[in-house]
Amino acid sequence: MNKGKNLLIIFYRNPELGKVKSRLAVTIGEERALAIYLLMSAHARTTALAIPADKVVYYSRFIDSEDNWLNDDFQKRLQHGDDLGEKMKNAFDESLKSGYESVCIIGTDCLELTKDILKDAFESLKHQDAVIGPAADGGYYLLGMNRMIPELFGNKKWSTSTVCEDTIEDLKLLQRSYHLLAVLHDVDNESDLPPHLR
Repeated sequence: MNKGKNLLIIFYRNPELGKVKSRLAVTIGEERALAIYLLMSAHARTTALAIPADKVVYYSRFIDSEDNWLNDDFQKRLQHGDDLGEKMKNAFDESLKSGYESVCIIGTDCLELTKDILKDAFESLKHQDAVIGPAADGGYYLLGMNRMIPELFGNKKWSTSTVCEDTIEDLKLLQRSYHLLAVLHDVDNESDLPPHLR
């Protein structure tokens, strides 16, 4: 039973040595990359808990029922699909079909994400079909919608600098209204880290 009308999806890669933040690990090593990934995940978790919405964690490989994503606070599901686009599309589809009116998805790569930005995202979906949080590298750190728009998940070169631009172009072609959030920085490489973590 849904507690609210809003759902925040967090896409989460199971934290295993050598399998997270591979671009970061090239320069700082796998152990430090894993430690930073766990730190970023904790930031996403804390930020998510600060907003009045239901939350669900979508795990990459297996559902961990005894980790720091407490079962009382987070629903837990498994990502499924051939690529990131299909996995996100399936997660949105499941969530909207289960009765939520507004659904947003984030990852765990953005240390600049705040509760106010998340609140702004859900607020904008009261008036717009979609909301996008552009990342400085050309991707996006958040995508939200209040109805399924499957076209946003096809014909994309995921993890490239054109993803956000291509998504906005899709929305324009489909004549769907959208709101853009502030541009934030994802952490992919060592140069993306804030000074105290370098």
